[in-house]
Amino acid sequence: QLQASGGGLVQAGGSLTLSCVASGGTGSTYAIGWFRQAPGKEREFVAAVSWSGNSTKYGDSVKGRFTISRGSAWSPVYLQMNSLNLEDTATYYCAARNYWSRYAVTPASFEWWGQGTQVTVSS
Repeated sequence: QLQASGGGLVQAGGSLTLSCVASGGTGSTYAIGWFRQAPGKEREFVAAVSWSGNSTKYGDSVKGRFTISRGSAWSPVYLQMNSLNLEDTATYYCAARNYWSRYAVTPASFEWWGQGTQVTVSS
């Protein structure tokens, strides 16, 4: 099971940190990804991190602004979001897959999903 939290309302230019906690055990090598979906839009890849935390990947729209991190395979995964803008408003989901792949950037690439957490950026 995956539990995402940390969403809320923030002004443009502000910051927010999301967290994703995994439980139940999907294996010690699982990778975690963050996706987001705005109303009327497709689910978009945001970032992903390997089980060790040593490998990361970011979507083009968040590079340089968002940072994904984890301390170890079983620790929470954090998504630090800085310089937020109106286009970042969406429901954010964390997801897991059994192993890391830098090419895994589609929703279909991830097997397990948590519930979403809403991020709203106001002007």
